Amino acid sequence: MRRLALLITVCAVSFTASANSVDRLVTVVTSADPQTQLMAMVLTMQAIRAGASADILLCGPGGDLALASPPSSATAPQPPRDASPQGLLQAAMEAGADVNVCAIYLPGRGEDSSVLLEGIAVAAPDRMAATMMDPTVRVWSF
Repeated sequence: MRRLALLITVCAVSFTASANSVDRLVTVVTSADPQTQLMAMVLTMQAIRAGASADILLCGPGGDLALASPPSSATAPQPPRDASPQGLLQAAMEAGADVNVCAIYLPGRGEDSSVLLEGIAVAAPDRMAATMMDPTVRVWSF
């Protein structure tokens, strides 16, 4: 009887763990700080390498990472490995991350999507909100 109870407990814990697993990530970057931007990309890349799918949402100063002609802080090498925030953003895209700027980013700059790097789009607020509200999605904000 005791073994049966233990087996039921182990099965219940295993089921709960798998039901609560998170395999999708939304990384929101709003910071203007290049080290913060880079760390957001480092952690997102680690999550992708661990098997997660990733959406990256760039807003405010974080949106500058998406620009084809970004500020120098987006492309300047950062210690300790001389990686840049935009360089690692592009690596995340190559690894399958879906990258969008906030819907109000470009209108706030008086520009259109022609200023963005290829492969980066403008987020649809309804789709992004639904994704972020999904209980199987983890949201990181930097």
